[in-house]
Amino acid sequence: MNDMPDIAALDALVAAARRTLAGRIPDHPRLAPGAVPGTIEPPPGYRADADPLFWTDLTLLKPEATGAEIDARADRARAAHAAAACVNPGVVDRVAARLAGSTTRPICVVGFPFGAGRAESLARAAADAVAAGAREIDMVLAYGRLRDDDVGHVFAHVRACVEAVKVPVKVILEPAALSDAQIARGALIAAAAGAAFVKTSTGFGGGGASAHHVMLIRRAVGDAIGVKASGGIRDAASAHAMLRAGANRIGASRIAPGGAQPTRGY
Repeated sequence: MNDMPDIAALDALVAAARRTLAGRIPDHPRLAPGAVPGTIEPPPGYRADADPLFWTDLTLLKPEATGAEIDARADRARAAHAAAACVNPGVVDRVAARLAGSTTRPICVVGFPFGAGRAESLARAAADAVAAGAREIDMVLAYGRLRDDDVGHVFAHVRACVEAVKVPVKVILEPAALSDAQIARGALIAAAAGAAFVKTSTGFGGGGASAHHVMLIRRAVGDAIGVKASGGIRDAASAHAMLRAGANRIGASRIAPGGAQPTRGY
């Protein structure tokens, strides 16, 4: 059985997406026909025996999460030297205080999990989160409007968030709701609008991260923009598979060692 990706097929999807977007959103180097595709390889410094928590945003986004649970997740992220702890807007100040002085960044979701709000509200929420201590923002793309092919709206939605803050913005696509062609378009729109990362899933919309989607996004956005794999990643083997597919950040509520499966939950 051949598990190698069909690079030509991925690149054909990206090329078609560029043609579809031409003249409909502002020009950007990633939209140029000759844009160099991203490289499908692990991030710098990757080792197969490394703890994937180094590249992971440990997440707690369940609305029923208690303060004690949020503190415990932040403490776990700090102790493991995780990349970040990702929480909802109402508790980002709490997590930022708990992570003060560490290398683990407090980050916050906005427009989550539907991406269906107004751009002005999204921008305001992002600015409020940064004021409360967030050092990165994970926003949800207006994927319903992407399904409508309303690409101008989708671009403006992302751009409003990017312009509202001076921290990296990650854009969540929600592939379970999209075709591969729409995923390629969404990734290019996010890149053109100034995203620092393009991210797979919310973890609430069904489906989750797949190596195929990570590779497609990486080919679309190039090597200068990050790719975050999130949704359904619950063990080290799954996390490493996403890193080898081209992700340089993982989103997970917890990562069990080896192939062990922890309790589900974001």
